[in-house]
Amino acid sequence: MKNIVAGREPVTATEFIELALGIDLELFTGSATESAMERAARLDVAHEVLTELRESDPDTAAYAESLLRTLPMKARQSDGRRPRRTVRRSVKGLAAGSAVAA
Repeated sequence: MKNIVAGREPVTATEFIELALGIDLELFTGSATESAMERAARLDVAHEVLTELRESDPDTAAYAESLLRTLPMKARQSDGRRPRRTVRRSVKGLAAGSAVAA
């Protein structure tokens, strides 16, 4: 069965939430690449929208408020090197692997 919200078919869960609730999730969660000035401006707008939501739709306002407490995932800065892989071996595995048949 297809999920259709307001005549549109969302592709991802995020799109479904945005269409169903009518709010932009990135407004409340932010992005990993935003500057401090962009973050401050976004939070000002988010708080104004949240104030209006509390009056019109308290449930959506509660959800949006919980989104404000989440932090965006920071993109890892690549230094051009591959990450180091560590191999863990148990002591029992080392003893069994070094035994010589007599």
